[in-house]
Amino acid sequence: MTTVQTLGVYIEDAVSSYRFPAQPANLYDPLRYFMTLGGKRIRPALTIMAGDLFDIPKEESLPAALCIEFFHNFSLIHDDIMDAAPVRRGKPTIHTKWNNDIAILSGDVLFTEAYEQLTAYSDERLALLLSRFNNTAREVCEGQQMDMDFETAVHVTEEAYIEMIRLKTSVLLGCALEFGAILGRQSETTCQLLRDFGVQLGIAFQIQDDILDLYADPEKFGKQVGGDILSNKKTLLLLTAQRLASANNDSRVSGLLNMPADQQKIDTAKQLFEELGAVKQVKEIMNSYYQQALHALTELDVPAEIKQPLQQLSEFLMNRDL
Repeated sequence: MTTVQTLGVYIEDAVSSYRFPAQPANLYDPLRYFMTLGGKRIRPALTIMAGDLFDIPKEESLPAALCIEFFHNFSLIHDDIMDAAPVRRGKPTIHTKWNNDIAILSGDVLFTEAYEQLTAYSDERLALLLSRFNNTAREVCEGQQMDMDFETAVHVTEEAYIEMIRLKTSVLLGCALEFGAILGRQSETTCQLLRDFGVQLGIAFQIQDDILDLYADPEKFGKQVGGDILSNKKTLLLLTAQRLASANNDSRVSGLLNMPADQQKIDTAKQLFEELGAVKQVKEIMNSYYQQALHALTELDVPAEIKQPLQQLSEFLMNRDL
């Protein structure tokens, strides 16, 4: 069986050794730069791990895994432009280091590189891979648009928020896993179970990230704690707190949103969300999606010992300090 650690090294080697064309330098140098910034490489690892369930050698799964990784990084490049983010993984973003126009074109060409990877499969699997990839790419764009719309929306429901994170982040995890099943020529039922496992796990992971943004140990979290509340970002935690406060005619959440963006606002939010019961409810929702992911994995008709690496990876992802 392939371990996550071994896969990480294998994928990192494949990404770092990938040869983009030399010219035009302003088109491809940004990609050489961006693709060496690191990252967890979880999505391509999932593709190879899923293929491993059905005895697909990692070398055969690698092009599909790179397709997923290239698309993911394309989306990050464009997200950074839309968010005006100056830093990604501790280094300047492409639009900061070069400019917006170069970043847009570099992201576009990386999207085409993702498609190019799938041409490695010239048999009947190609049509299925393309269909799933196209659907997923469309959904990720829909999720990003929803996220941008939420920034100016007066009212966002918790259900709409979960749908947004399903589209923006989780469906790509599901696609990564389903790619492995398609490569293994598995049934639609098996493809669906692996897709469900990835999607439900992705939703749980993102909800956990919302909680950690406010309650994590700053030394372990790796980024500013409380950043979401400082910018009044509509996370599930905030939306749940607003609903609970509204039901009790409690104006404290409205007051919180009008506070200056400082440490006192973060401390007030932590205490208030606990008192309202929002943290408890959001943790319950998170665990519900995690259990749905585990159920899909349990239903997969593959020996338990072969599924163990996916089980261990899901535990690792959900075992961050809360």
